[in-house]
Amino acid sequence: MWGNDTMTKQKFIPRLKEVYEKKIVPELMKKFGYKNIFQVPKIVKIVVSMGVNESKENIKSLDNASEELAQITGQKPLIRRAKKAISNFKLKKGVPIGLKVTLRGERMYNFLEKLIFIALPKIRDFKGLNPKAFDQKGNYNLGITEQYIFPEINIEKSERVRGMNISFVTTATTDNEARELLSLIGIPFKKN
Repeated sequence: MWGNDTMTKQKFIPRLKEVYEKKIVPELMKKFGYKNIFQVPKIVKIVVSMGVNESKENIKSLDNASEELAQITGQKPLIRRAKKAISNFKLKKGVPIGLKVTLRGERMYNFLEKLIFIALPKIRDFKGLNPKAFDQKGNYNLGITEQYIFPEINIEKSERVRGMNISFVTTATTDNEARELLSLIGIPFKKN
């Protein structure tokens, strides 16, 4: 069916990716004086991780958390295991303690749109994100205290509140470039 010359398969491009390519790239080139389009910073990947501490006693909680994270990101999470035993935390080596999802491409842009336009505005008394949470290499880390801000999560079926860490990995060489990139994309930073 798709091999026919008269019918062409049209590819869906996320709206945020289109905005990046048509508006943000020229603006960043002008502001920072880049000579080449490949110098312009971009988001390479978004890593969403969730700690599931209670999985030591109840392994079913890991399955529930995995299902919720898969609904939020649209991708099955990897189970992260303890690398070494720590007796103070009653932790044995190899016990599953967390989940991680690495998003790239279209899924990354779809998750970013959902985060910016749907989830973050749902946070109570939201005044913006911390503009100082960069790691000196152009990457940004964001902590969310509850997963209920995402529309896919059903509060009645969820067993408990779980937080998550979202890391934006960019090609920017300085925090200033990365901050400008993320603010142009739509990340709402606090005004000083």
